[in-house]
This record gives sequence, structure tokens and C-alpha cells, in this order.
Amino acid sequence: MRQQSAETLALQALGWLASREGVFEAFLHSTGATPEDVRRDAAKPAFLIGVLDFLMAEDARVMEFCDDTGLPYDAPMQARASLPGGAPLHWT
Repeated sequence: MRQQSAETLALQALGWLASREGVFEAFLHSTGATPEDVRRDAAKPAFLIGVLDFLMAEDARVMEFCDDTGLPYDAPMQARASLPGGAPLHWT
């Protein structure tokens, strides 16, 4: 996946999170972000990685997002890996 496509998917995920009652508030709470941070940083790859990490923290959330958007279930993971700094960590 190209970086631009990954950014688009992450922004789509952010919009999806914001449209879910209680989910956007949980995102803000878990990340420590404010609505102002979202407006200011939404185009930054590091912020978008955080959006995708929050989305991928729950399988049910990933499945609902992907079902709603018609994306394959591995698309958020592929998008994260395509963003600068988003490559998976290898602990061994």
C-alpha cells in the first residue's frame, strides 16, 4: 500500500471513530488527545498511526470498520505498516 492510500484509510478510520457514539471519546481518553489535537494533527503520520493502533486494539472494532467500509480485515494493519514509522517492531 502506498503512503497516500494509507493516510486516506487512516483518515477514513478517524471519521468512522468520530461517528460512533462513545468510541471517539474513548479514543481521546486512551490517547490523551483533545479535539484541538485532532484538528491540528490529523494529517500527521504519527497521529494517524495512533488512530490505527486504537482501531486495531479490538478485533470487533476492526471488523465493524472494515465491514462498514468494504475493506479487507487486514487493510488497517497494511495501512499502518505503510506510514512512516509504522513498520512492525521485531522484538527478537
